[in-house]
Amino acid sequence: MKLIQMTDIHLTAPGGTIGGRDPNANFERAVTHALEQHPDAEALTITGDLSDWGERGDYERLKDRLERLPIPTHLAIGNHDDRETFLQVFPDLADSDGHVQKAFKLSRGTGMILDSWGPASHAGFYCRTRCAWLYKALAVVDGPVFLFMHHHPIPTHIGPADRIMLQDADAFGAVVAANRSKIAHIFFGHCHLPLAGSFHGVPVSAPRGTNHAGFANFGEKDQLLASDLPEAYAVIVVDGPAVTVLMQEYGYSGEVRAEGSPDYADWNKASTIR
Repeated sequence: MKLIQMTDIHLTAPGGTIGGRDPNANFERAVTHALEQHPDAEALTITGDLSDWGERGDYERLKDRLERLPIPTHLAIGNHDDRETFLQVFPDLADSDGHVQKAFKLSRGTGMILDSWGPASHAGFYCRTRCAWLYKALAVVDGPVFLFMHHHPIPTHIGPADRIMLQDADAFGAVVAANRSKIAHIFFGHCHLPLAGSFHGVPVSAPRGTNHAGFANFGEKDQLLASDLPEAYAVIVVDGPAVTVLMQEYGYSGEVRAEGSPDYADWNKASTIR
């Protein structure tokens, strides 16, 4: 089973740029690249910051584009989004409590979209109501379960980034810990950094976003940092007992060189490029 995760697409009004990059054009490039390189992908998930300012026009253009894709798409919202405006355009994505949460079947297990949005904050939240929804959703499915959310539940140990991480990580973690035998992986975004680790014994990961990139500086105390690293998305492959997550840097425009054959017998000083 192959899935595509995009994150932090930050759509703007046409012609708008972020960090000198056009997020609308970069999202289209990401979609085109993913469909060409991974025609066997069975679903696309986008883990939040769908719009840069939570504007209805961004969501309308996104809906129009997604309706023309040949594979199903599943959307989470992030801190740059506006839940009320988003649900005006995607009303069928609200759960019974008005959160943007759902479970969806996959050929190998179940995917779940989680809502970590909170008003007037860049930080993430997972309240008692949302925890109750997740408990119930997990109770009625078998594993493996793949969770998709925006905010990072694990610390990056970069001060400014962790001030806006998931604030209810302990409450969310209690649900994860109680269901770790079912949950195969947690995917998130928000940091604009490639990240990997574990949370209560469950693997977690995030790719860079499809537009502007972050930068890890552990000495920075106040500002979130940006860089000119390539735009990217994640390719997720579930094969038997293995879950592989690869960051596809489709925005890289430099040279790709042949380094040599992987066959050990072919490696020698005369033929190996160094």
